[in-house]
Amino acid sequence: METTWLQTDFGTFQLTASELGLRSVRLTDIQVPAELPIPKNEHLNHARHQLEEYFAGQRKDFELTLDWAGSTDFYQAVWRELTQIPYGHTTSYQAIAEKLGDKNAIRAVGQANKHNPLAIIVPCHRVIAKNGDLQGYFYGLDFKRRLLALENPKSFALQEKLF
Repeated sequence: METTWLQTDFGTFQLTASELGLRSVRLTDIQVPAELPIPKNEHLNHARHQLEEYFAGQRKDFELTLDWAGSTDFYQAVWRELTQIPYGHTTSYQAIAEKLGDKNAIRAVGQANKHNPLAIIVPCHRVIAKNGDLQGYFYGLDFKRRLLALENPKSFALQEKLF
């Protein structure tokens, strides 16, 4: 496992990768030096570059190898569905539960979102309640609004509901 950091206008992210792929992207309050050594792990270099493009508004889709080792099959199924949500769009917890074949798994989908180790890359910020409420986000609703506004400046991301 190797770790690096990325400074953005949204904060500092800690990125961790194994030899198999990117393992985690987490917001952190760690102060990092302005110039970091280039990681030996290519998954980290690709992730840093693509995240920089995303935050600059130049990237809509990530092309990264992800390593979800140690996660349950259900969580991985939810996270795969999250990666299918188009940039600038939202879907509901219920819609994801239905796509997975269990319309009653709404809370379980929420728990998978809560435990998503790959913030931004696996876009759990694009999941909202079916009535349009933003609902929770592990970095707070203001952070979620900022991400949604970055992706779709013409949306209602600064309001309480998206539709």
